[in-house]
Amino acid sequence: MKSHRSLLFSVRIFKTLKGNKIRLWKRRMGTKNICLLVLCLLFVIASIVDADTSPVTVKKIKGKKVCDQGWECKGWSEYCCNLTISQYFDYYQFENVFSKRNSPVAQAAGFWDFKSFIIASAIYQPLGFGTTGNKTTQMKEIAAFLAHIGSQTSCGYGVATGGPTAWGLCYNREMSPNQDYCDESYKYTYPCAPGADYYGRGALPIYWNYNYGYIGDCLHVDLLHHPEYIEQNATLAFQAAMFQWLTPLKKGQPSAHDAMVGNWKPTKNDTLSHRTPGFGLTMNILYGERVCGKGDIDDMNTIVTHYLYYLDLMGVGREEAGAHDVLTCAEQKVFNPAAPKKAASS
Repeated sequence: MKSHRSLLFSVRIFKTLKGNKIRLWKRRMGTKNICLLVLCLLFVIASIVDADTSPVTVKKIKGKKVCDQGWECKGWSEYCCNLTISQYFDYYQFENVFSKRNSPVAQAAGFWDFKSFIIASAIYQPLGFGTTGNKTTQMKEIAAFLAHIGSQTSCGYGVATGGPTAWGLCYNREMSPNQDYCDESYKYTYPCAPGADYYGRGALPIYWNYNYGYIGDCLHVDLLHHPEYIEQNATLAFQAAMFQWLTPLKKGQPSAHDAMVGNWKPTKNDTLSHRTPGFGLTMNILYGERVCGKGDIDDMNTIVTHYLYYLDLMGVGREEAGAHDVLTCAEQKVFNPAAPKKAASS
């Protein structure tokens, strides 16, 4: 029966071919084009599916919802139930934010890239970096982090092409250090290695032997003996910056991450010291009296300008930055003022 039907079908096709060869040829060409279009669409879909290799896996641990999103946010974390960074901040936005970093005049041209940023962030996304709160909160934190690294590595100036905010990640190291940043008082914990110089390196520049030693211990990399690793590996440099962002300087104090995402609640003393959660507090934490508590000085305003600019570029909008006392640290009392210098004995 089956072969009989096939025979009848073949006869019909033969008659059609014989009766109208030109029309059949046109149909064949049309069918061929449709087939090519379908194949192209299937290829595009397959490419999209292949690119998204991190489906959300959900389970409950002790009644709490936790998720895993593959390599970018792995490890059964509540934060992995939210968007990952690459789902709201992509390669093209990174290129737009740091548009001049590969210019011929940039010292670190060719060093910093989006891939290194995302790979480094994958270590910290399960801890909440860029994955805390709703999408707006997440984007504000990434804009804040990028504003700090952009402003601290910029070679832009007032009349630079694209403006000073376009030149972030121009450097990966201090260009003209005037000292080796070796503090001998740490000789029993982080002694200076022979031949090593501990000048500023990285996205959030690291200075001094004790900082290289401590951060290296936490990242399981021997930065005390090899501080140059930071300027040789962009992923490690981003990782070190993210570690500083997520780590409080002292016990009982917030991290810059906590200040941005609302994890930190000010005490009465904080309120009296004008310390308010928001971008301004991140400057207090990271730089202290270098930029804070001095009014609207240029060093502070430069960092703020980067943040506002990046909020606009990322599509969040600078109106989300908050009021002046949230956005700046102009009137904040710093968390860790420098110890007063002892008067010289007569």
